[in-house]
Amino acid sequence: MTKVAIFIGSISDKDVMSPCSEVLGQLGIEHLFTVTSAHRTPERTERLVTELEAKGCQVFICAAGMAAHLAGAVAARTLKPVLGVPVNASPLGGMDALLATVQMPPGFPVGTLAIDKAGARNAAWLAAQILALTDKSLEEKIRQAREGFAQSVEKAARELEV
Repeated sequence: MTKVAIFIGSISDKDVMSPCSEVLGQLGIEHLFTVTSAHRTPERTERLVTELEAKGCQVFICAAGMAAHLAGAVAARTLKPVLGVPVNASPLGGMDALLATVQMPPGFPVGTLAIDKAGARNAAWLAAQILALTDKSLEEKIRQAREGFAQSVEKAARELEV
């Protein structure tokens, strides 16, 4: 069952969002990674949300640049959590996408992450934490991953210190 859907507004966003898919895969979370556009394929976007939600999808992650309406379009069609990753696709350095993603009307929130790959990774981690509210084995995987992060810092410190 697809637990998380990753939507990108354009195929050019694939490289930015691949780390999101990788983290979900490492955690064993079934997910869909596809392209759909709030503007160019609004019917596809609506159909995907409806179909995926009916099949048990719990979290939607949306990445888009410039006007970045994809996350908002999805939030308008579901009561499930929607996470937005702004993509740097314009001369404004992604700030246009960040503001478009974070400034949603009351009642239609989009949890907005950092611009580009850092946001992509954290969107996956946040989606995992949301799912872990009702999945103890996933919670343990997240705990183990965090322990691994701490161990890598300790190792780096030992190697650096003279």
